[in-house]
Amino acid sequence: MNLLYLGSTSVCLELENHNPYYSAEEYGVSLDGAKLYSANTNVFSVFDLKPDTEYQVKVSMASGSEETVSFRTKTETCCVNVKDFGAAGDGVHEDTAAIQTAINMLPEGGRLYFPEGTYRTLPLTLKSHTTLDLSENAVLQAIPDRDRYPIIPAFTVDPVTEKEVPFAGFEGLEIPCYQSFLHASYAEDIAVVGKGTINGGGKEGGWWVDFKSFPAARGRMVFVNRCKDVTLHGITIENSPSWNLHPYFSENFSVYGCTVRAPKDSPNTDAIDPESCDGVNIIGCLLTVGDDCIAVKSGKIDMAKKYKTPADHHVIRNCLMQFGHGAVTLGSELAAGIRNLSVTQCYFEGTDRGLRIKSRRGRGKDSVITNVLFDNIRMDGVLTPLVVNMWYNCVDPDRYTEYVWSREKLPVDDRTPSMGSLAFKNMECTNAEVAACYIDGLPESPVEAVTLENIHISFAEDAKPGKPSMKNFAEDCCKMGLYLDNVKQIRIKNVTLDGVVGEKLIVDHCDSLETEGFDGE
Repeated sequence: MNLLYLGSTSVCLELENHNPYYSAEEYGVSLDGAKLYSANTNVFSVFDLKPDTEYQVKVSMASGSEETVSFRTKTETCCVNVKDFGAAGDGVHEDTAAIQTAINMLPEGGRLYFPEGTYRTLPLTLKSHTTLDLSENAVLQAIPDRDRYPIIPAFTVDPVTEKEVPFAGFEGLEIPCYQSFLHASYAEDIAVVGKGTINGGGKEGGWWVDFKSFPAARGRMVFVNRCKDVTLHGITIENSPSWNLHPYFSENFSVYGCTVRAPKDSPNTDAIDPESCDGVNIIGCLLTVGDDCIAVKSGKIDMAKKYKTPADHHVIRNCLMQFGHGAVTLGSELAAGIRNLSVTQCYFEGTDRGLRIKSRRGRGKDSVITNVLFDNIRMDGVLTPLVVNMWYNCVDPDRYTEYVWSREKLPVDDRTPSMGSLAFKNMECTNAEVAACYIDGLPESPVEAVTLENIHISFAEDAKPGKPSMKNFAEDCCKMGLYLDNVKQIRIKNVTLDGVVGEKLIVDHCDSLETEGFDGE
């Protein structure tokens, strides 16, 4: 077993196997010889532990095998009950002042404990070296009164040094934003843990209607700006005003065993969108939202030129992603580049697209994607499992201009993005509908290389037509095979497709094509 997270009162563990998200068999979890519960996922947690205490967790498989791990929980300086600061937790009274005062007063290394109850509050600011511990049936409930939410400036200017001090951003731009529900800036060593829930009141607060007319960008559920060592463990997050978790220019941001939920029709409620971060771990999470489940970003071109901070060292593993536009997406705000990313042992269910990379002209020369691996993925009911789209039609003001959509080979300049080598391996995809794989590079900047290896994709009998990618003039298709255009090198090995209508392989503008064990040969 892997020990993913160890705090003062909780631990998160991971079974070592090759099964996406679910264990091959059910197992029991015992603590010091007493059975706690049964589970069937590769990642599991134990809560309500005592600080600085030795424990032993045993996993007993249905087949009879057992595995044990021993550990000592971390120490803490103190535990403070939020009700001792006057929080009512009755779902009626406002608890903002009580909670924020408790956070401010909490000693370094302390834990703020929320017993069962509903705590109505406005946005809260977290501070370094503290833990928020939400017990089972504890709910942090956002008050749906947008006029009382502070607006955070994109940056201020230091009157002494005349240097900018950045504070806020959204969708790849430095712009003013409403304060996010849980907000941290220039902080470190923060944890939010427990079996409780954070509810952002997205619908009740009117955040999902006419939001483009707001005086500032919507806040997120959790926003951390230029922070280090931030961990979320076990909590449930639901009904965010927009993106749920948004680490921004931060280091070592980890999410273990969390659930993120939003209605399928809620706008821009991406589950986890790390932007220009170094060291992100998303492991053992259930993500079901109204947009991308995970979208890795590094800003639009102006921000990339200014900070030159790529997304780096991201690990996504053993997650279940449902019903979003894309399960794991790179971009489209990726102007500073994305590198050293792996997505493994994940299960995608009912998303429009599975593994999705989206870019476009105008993202810039630093928009380079390198060392990206997608491996051991299971998909069911994903309309188009694999998409690489360098013609993305996003909400930028020039989205409908000829520069964006022209199929001519344009001159390469400072605005031209690039796509390095991409590897898609060991995938089982059932009940696809639109296309098996749709990869469309730019004529002036083709995708460097694509490897498709050990992949089986089958289509639903009642598949309906749709657009495989979001680009200008996209045409509907249904049960399309592998489509690759403007890719320099293509390697297809041990790939089988069932239920394709038409050719199984459509390739154009390719320098090198190698196939082995492909049933479309």
